[in-house]
Amino acid sequence: MVFNSLTFVVFFACVLVLHNLPLGWTTRKINLLIASYLFYAAWNPPFVILLWVSTVVDWYAAQGLVKAQRQAARHAWMLLSVVANLGMLAYFKYGTFLLDNFRVLAATIGLDYQPPAFDIVLPVGISFYTFATMSYTLDVYLRRAAPARNFLDYALFVTFFPHLVAGPILRPTELVPQFETPRRAKANQLCFGLALMTIGLFQKVVLADGFLAPPVEKVFDGVKVPGMLDAWTATLAFGGQIFCDFAGYSTTAIGAAMCLGFAMPDNFRFPYAAIGFSDFWRRWHITLSAWLRDYLYIPLGGNRHGPARTYCALLATMLLGGLWHGASWTFVAWGGLHGTYLSAERFLRGRFAHWRPSAAHVFAFGVLTFALVHVAWVFFRAKTFMRAWQVLRGLFAANTDAVPILPAIEIATTALIVGGVVAAHAFMRNRTLESVLATVPPPLLAGGWAMLAFAIVIEQGSGNAFIYFQF
Repeated sequence: MVFNSLTFVVFFACVLVLHNLPLGWTTRKINLLIASYLFYAAWNPPFVILLWVSTVVDWYAAQGLVKAQRQAARHAWMLLSVVANLGMLAYFKYGTFLLDNFRVLAATIGLDYQPPAFDIVLPVGISFYTFATMSYTLDVYLRRAAPARNFLDYALFVTFFPHLVAGPILRPTELVPQFETPRRAKANQLCFGLALMTIGLFQKVVLADGFLAPPVEKVFDGVKVPGMLDAWTATLAFGGQIFCDFAGYSTTAIGAAMCLGFAMPDNFRFPYAAIGFSDFWRRWHITLSAWLRDYLYIPLGGNRHGPARTYCALLATMLLGGLWHGASWTFVAWGGLHGTYLSAERFLRGRFAHWRPSAAHVFAFGVLTFALVHVAWVFFRAKTFMRAWQVLRGLFAANTDAVPILPAIEIATTALIVGGVVAAHAFMRNRTLESVLATVPPPLLAGGWAMLAFAIVIEQGSGNAFIYFQF
């Protein structure tokens, strides 16, 4: 990763200084646009061209949608946007996957097809900015929103570096209007934004990379067959790792935007305190859940055409959501499991609509949700179905040839950290971070911030790229 925590802090400090210089608003927006392109180019400069293509195509497609007099012309402009965006996504993210599966399919009918060798590099964050730009033309096509008033504001929406490579997946209506008037963070916004960035980097650098990644890698990437203790430790560690990694990025992104005077929506609301799977998806990767709901689930029929159609729409949406995460059948299996969870929950809610669960039942449902979510995480993390099956057998003590993998200190550390994450989620379930921090005395807040920052400095340099950069 080119941008580790230290280089990002230096980069962001330069952007913040430039943004607060006494310059015209257009000049400051151009500075943000250039900074965003530099941020993206740090991974692979040629892929900036893809950003330009996506930006220009969707800008002109939206303009064409507004000016078109005939429905056929509107369809044509919409088709241009969809083909351009999904075409790039299909080639770069799914090209090799599709060829490999076609080769296997051909082999089953006796054809020896050997596809040409392609060395396709996945552009970082392509799924995120593709969904963001597509939502622009889709909303204009559906007359849910008007197109941006000027190209600079729209280009800055697409490339705005806090959300560019790993979300949150913003709609134009959430960010473009904020570019119309000059913005600088007030003192309280700056302080809270810096606090969010510190919390986010601590989650990523210290918890996800420093403590939770090692046991995950030893079990999921190793060759030894895991027993029950090792399988559960690694699976729970991955649940904690992916939350601290992705929520850490989202928290950092929201904090960075706030320091510049912009507001971005929450992407996580303490998902491991969810009671049921619909509640989980209202709390986990909220902007993706909303995107899938509005642009897939509802167009597929939603809950308007009877139970059977609803279950099919849920399953199709989650299968495609799984495929969005990666070009692998293990991701599809993960999405399929969540689609099954959501369908089963909806069926049971209908059957027991008049039942009022007790507090003990609610707690049990929460534990069951947590456990089944982590069973699904096995497919998300495992690189092959064989390894996923070995870990799943380990979870249920079915590996008779298992050998110890993790040392006792890693098992204890994982239990402590994951237990702390779950306890924090349970405590914060119906609270907001702002309301809780408001009750903490300022000296204690300053001390806590200093401790988190110190831990980041000590740990920085040993971390990996954010997990969701690959999506």
